[in-house]
Amino acid sequence: MKNISVRLRRIWKFVKRENLHRLLVFIGGAILISTIGIVIVEPDVSPINALWWSIVTLTTVGYGDISPVTLGGRLIAVMIMFFGIGLLGMLSATLASMLVEKKFKEERGMGSYTFENHVIICGWNHRARVIVKELRADLKTAESPIVLVADLQQKPLNDDRLFFIQGEADAETLGRANLAHADTAIVLGDDALETGARDAKVILSTLTIESLNPAVYTIVELVDANNVQHCKRANADEVIVSGELSSALISRAAVNHGVTRVVSELLSAQYGQELYKLPPPVSLVKKNFLDILIQMKQQYHCLVVAIENGHTGELLSNPPVDYQLGEHDQLILIAGKRPQFNTSSTESRDVKHEDRKPL
Repeated sequence: MKNISVRLRRIWKFVKRENLHRLLVFIGGAILISTIGIVIVEPDVSPINALWWSIVTLTTVGYGDISPVTLGGRLIAVMIMFFGIGLLGMLSATLASMLVEKKFKEERGMGSYTFENHVIICGWNHRARVIVKELRADLKTAESPIVLVADLQQKPLNDDRLFFIQGEADAETLGRANLAHADTAIVLGDDALETGARDAKVILSTLTIESLNPAVYTIVELVDANNVQHCKRANADEVIVSGELSSALISRAAVNHGVTRVVSELLSAQYGQELYKLPPPVSLVKKNFLDILIQMKQQYHCLVVAIENGHTGELLSNPPVDYQLGEHDQLILIAGKRPQFNTSSTESRDVKHEDRKPL
């Protein structure tokens, strides 16, 4: 009941803001006056039929099932016809202008959104286009709303589930993006700025995001590795140094030819195998890593490459064979599709996989 009243208040505020209430009053008044007049001058027409006739005539539908026969009734019909054309024209024009204005505001980044568990991207560069493409390729985020907060003139990408807010990442724009209920926030660097200014802007945006919603998972892109400590102090959850990452891949390719093809496949959701982070099935808790490795491969067709400790957050790549899996640990695994296994005590042996949607 409370939600209904809140929605009704919002609708009423919207109607008042667009001055629709005056137009609706005029339409209602015209129908009421016409109905009373027809009842008075047409003795064979009941009030219900008179109301029906008034609505049909005002909307210029004219079914012809009821027709006035007296001179007074016909005069009322003529007035309501001309009056109805004007009122309906005004109503149509008002509604059309509202739709155009709404679309214009969305394209120009002047809207506000109330999504929940969505992704917010702060900043736009050529890498952002790839990020959106990869998110759409993953089944988990294929239909998730993405809100872009960037200092652009208009929406940069044709994506029905990408919503644009113009401006810098501050309290006002992040509030319009509903940061309070977002799942993930991605902060990208501005390629037009120098390295120092670019990272400083990223750090400031991170501080703003974490101060407004410490629970949101924040992923930050930096250029200079020396600034990682500042992002950590700002409570960023993950920090990616773009230049350092590409340099490391190049050096690995020089030493081990072709190894970057494996990395590229694992990092892309568009083809091949992928990396996933998932809670383990309850049957694997307190088992040694070697047993986990064998069972996951045999039963779930997955390869476990790392474990995240549920208490310390430490990431163990290629854990020792005698590592005992904890109840709150997370598995980092490689699989062709996102596996779905029951993590309750009534785990089923049947494993289902979600098919990736075609691009």
